[in-house]
Amino acid sequence: MSIIDKILGKPLSLRARKSQELSILTGVPALGLDALSSTAYGPEAALAILLPAGVFGLHHFFAISLLVVVVLLSLYFSYMQTTAAYPNGGGAYVVASDNLGKKYGLGAAISLILDYLLNVTVGISAGVGAIVSAIPALHPYTLTLCLVILLMLTLINLRGIRESGTLFVIPVIYFYSVHINYSAYWIRASLDKWWTSTTCA
Repeated sequence: MSIIDKILGKPLSLRARKSQELSILTGVPALGLDALSSTAYGPEAALAILLPAGVFGLHHFFAISLLVVVVLLSLYFSYMQTTAAYPNGGGAYVVASDNLGKKYGLGAAISLILDYLLNVTVGISAGVGAIVSAIPALHPYTLTLCLVILLMLTLINLRGIRESGTLFVIPVIYFYSVHINYSAYWIRASLDKWWTSTTCA
């Protein structure tokens, strides 16, 4: 067995593809991290762009948030239609090729590749930025941390989609729990503040 096979595992035959099917528990960590990670660094990235504009920039934050919600709703209904039309699975390439032609299917595939590259780039840089802000002593090693995390993600994903989904289950569950608890805390704090201001008035 070669070193590559030891690191990545043996190549799978077409018959073994059935064993790579994902459950609901492992499907979200393997395929849904794009949307999940955006909620982690998206608002901060928006504020980083708008804050230099001062009050004028923050004044448009709510309107921009509404536009983002509109885009998300359009994606939701689009995915609903795609799921109904392709119950056995159909990615962007298949859907675009069947309905618009192969040229548009290739365009959709290229767009997805660019999206994945940008998602990994922004996600790693935002994550390392958060770590460095919490531990300033690591600031000189920012680039090294980014490259190490990129190497780890590459090796994990090259082992197979089932293995990557299984490894990412615990971090995703932890992310969900923190996200839900923080959102609940923010809603409660906002309601308490509103109730206090109402009763005092």
